[in-house]
Amino acid sequence: MLKPNKLANNNFLSSLDISKEELFHILDLANNFKKQKLKVQFKNKVLGLIFDKSSTRTRVSFQVGMSRLGGSTIDLNPTTSQIGRGEPIKDTARVLSRYCDVIAIRTFNHSDLEEYAKWSTKPVINALTDLEHPCQALADFMTIKEEFIDLENIVLTFIGDGNNVANSLILCGALLGVEIRIACPKGYEPNPLIIDKALKIYNNKNLLKITNDPFSAVLGANVLYTDVWSSMGEEYKKEEKDKEFNGFTIDSDLIRKAAKDAIVLHCLPAYRSKEITEEVFESDKSRIFEQAENRMHAQQALLYCLLS
Repeated sequence: MLKPNKLANNNFLSSLDISKEELFHILDLANNFKKQKLKVQFKNKVLGLIFDKSSTRTRVSFQVGMSRLGGSTIDLNPTTSQIGRGEPIKDTARVLSRYCDVIAIRTFNHSDLEEYAKWSTKPVINALTDLEHPCQALADFMTIKEEFIDLENIVLTFIGDGNNVANSLILCGALLGVEIRIACPKGYEPNPLIIDKALKIYNNKNLLKITNDPFSAVLGANVLYTDVWSSMGEEYKKEEKDKEFNGFTIDSDLIRKAAKDAIVLHCLPAYRSKEITEEVFESDKSRIFEQAENRMHAQQALLYCLLS
C-alpha cells in the first residue's frame, strides 16, 4: 500500500509550500484513493472549516473526503460564531488548534490566512484566498495526469481573468515544468509577484507566457482552461468585465486551434455563453466533472499527508 510522506511544511497555504516530489506524491496518493486502493481510518481526527466565502465543491469535497478518511468535520460559520463578531484571528487560531487536528480556511485576504497559520499549532490549508487556490490546482493537475499520463511537453492554456486559479496554475506549472500560457485582457494579467516566483523556479523561462491574444495562446495546447470572469466579491464589476472580456470565450473556434487531443477544464461554477459556450462545456472534450470529482481525491491525499 502506498504510504503518505510527511510534508516538509506543516501548512498548505500556497502551491509553493510543497516540492515537486511532494506534489507528485500527492497526485499518486489521490489516484490511489480514486481507485479505492487506499483505506485509511483517522478515527477521532477533526477537520475544522472556516469559510468567509460561499462554496459548493470545496466545502463538500473536504467534508466527504474527511469522512471517507474516517474523521469528522466541523463547519464554523463566521455569521454564527465569534469570528463574525470581530474576535482576533490569533485568538480563534489558538482555540481551534486545541479542538481540531487540521483547519481549512476560505477567506478574502491571503494575509488573514497567513495570520491563522502563524498562531495555529495544527496544519492550516488554503481553501481559497483572493491570491491563490492551491487545492484546485492539485485536482487540475491530477485530471491532466489522468488524461495524458506524462506531463512532459504538455501545454496548458488558461483563458480569462488572471485570478487566484490562474496564479496557482502558474506556480504548480513551474514546479512540474509544464508550459503555462495565460491569455487575458490588458489590465487583468496575473499577480506580478506570482509571475516572478514562477520564473525563479522554471528552468526554461519560456515555458511561462502571458498574452492578450487568446488565439495565439491556444495554438497546439493540450489543455484549455477557464474560470468565471468575475470572482466572488467582484459582482459589482460584472457588467464592466463582461464587456472587457469579449473575445475570451472558449468556443469551437478556439478549440480548433488547439491540439487534436485537447481537453477542456473549468473549476466551476460556469456561466455558459460568457467564459465558455454550452457546446464546448458539454462536448466530449470536457473533463470538467472529472476535475470536480478529483477535488475530493486530491484533498484526501493532502489530508493524509498532513495528518500522518
